[in-house]
Amino acid sequence: MRELYTYEKSRELFARAQKIIPSGIYGHQGPAEGCYMPVEAFPFYSERALGSRFWDVDGNEFLDYMCGYGPNVLGYNDPDVNAAADAQRAKSDCVTAPSPVMVDFADLLVDTVASADWAFFAKNGNDVTTLAVLTARAHTRRKKIVFFRGYYHGVSPWTQKIDYPGILPEEVANNVCLPWNDFQAIEDLFAREGDEVAAVIAQPYMHGNFADNELPAEGFWAHVRALCDKHGAVLIVDDVRAGFRLDLAGSDHYYGFRADLICFCKALANGYNVSALCGRRELMNTVSGISFTGSYWMSAVPFAAGIACIEKMKRLDLCALLRARGEALKTGLIAAGKKYGFDLHVSGELALPYLRIADDPTLSLHQEWIAECVRRGIFFTNHHNHFLNASLTEEDIRQTIDVADEAFAAVRARREA
Repeated sequence: MRELYTYEKSRELFARAQKIIPSGIYGHQGPAEGCYMPVEAFPFYSERALGSRFWDVDGNEFLDYMCGYGPNVLGYNDPDVNAAADAQRAKSDCVTAPSPVMVDFADLLVDTVASADWAFFAKNGNDVTTLAVLTARAHTRRKKIVFFRGYYHGVSPWTQKIDYPGILPEEVANNVCLPWNDFQAIEDLFAREGDEVAAVIAQPYMHGNFADNELPAEGFWAHVRALCDKHGAVLIVDDVRAGFRLDLAGSDHYYGFRADLICFCKALANGYNVSALCGRRELMNTVSGISFTGSYWMSAVPFAAGIACIEKMKRLDLCALLRARGEALKTGLIAAGKKYGFDLHVSGELALPYLRIADDPTLSLHQEWIAECVRRGIFFTNHHNHFLNASLTEEDIRQTIDVADEAFAAVRARREA
């Protein structure tokens, strides 16, 4: 049996942080957000990271399946990406006039992404989903935006719900939310209000939190594409989370259709801070007319990192690699659960698996198992999809399954005591 981790230094830091930082750790990585339950099982602060691992401030080593919530696609501190970033940093980064590497990066994205005729750069996924919606409204001169239930497209007011703190009713008054994979619901909506719909925005498949992930039904995307074309609406794919892990040409390409606008961030530069909105030629002038920018959006170092990242993903045949590793992980985890009488569901795409023990609708059993894995050095989290990266080895998968087996055994023993 492995010795269970403890987190004394993490807790000391968190006690300090709570006095000077809202929530101590805010946002999706904070212990108050519901994905770190029970909180005593999780480290709060990391000291260093390399490849598929990070080490916390207490010296505990974790095989990391959250990958910084997605950006780590090649491996932490990838030497090729870092070398490209360092070489650019030695020349320039955030300068009054942008570097030519910005043009090089845009060229590479246009050559790589099937639906891209141009690229606009920002910093966060929220930046580019917001620009996509602004573009759709400016281009169509319409207000309504269609979402699918369980969506997440960022943190700007337009992405929120009416009862969220600080959100005004008028900021979300033109949002329409439909069930995922419901052909009739979207057809009925366009029949009633098609001349008012500026855009449909969706993830390439439903990878929300607290529920099994759901792939698009056969013909769903073709149906949505046809309705947008018929009614003059813009089709936006939010590929911030899944982008490049399914298909280097974009997740719309993977599912056999073409987006009008497609949003990238996480895997774009292996952790360097950049996002991109890409789209079809007809929308380029509309984007040019929108006032939307930021002080650091043309920083050169992330562009150089992004070029190196995309080129390495191509050399590695990344998507095939992640699918193979994901299949081995899925098969091993399900078998380990079954050995102890647990029904572990692994849903979504293999490169971004969502885990859920289906034996207990309260979720407490699942949280208990995740906690046992984390205390033994496998960093899963509750109620969120996970991420694979290129540095993950077959031996890493075997270690993960061994720990998962031990964690299932511990939970079974406790439940039978």
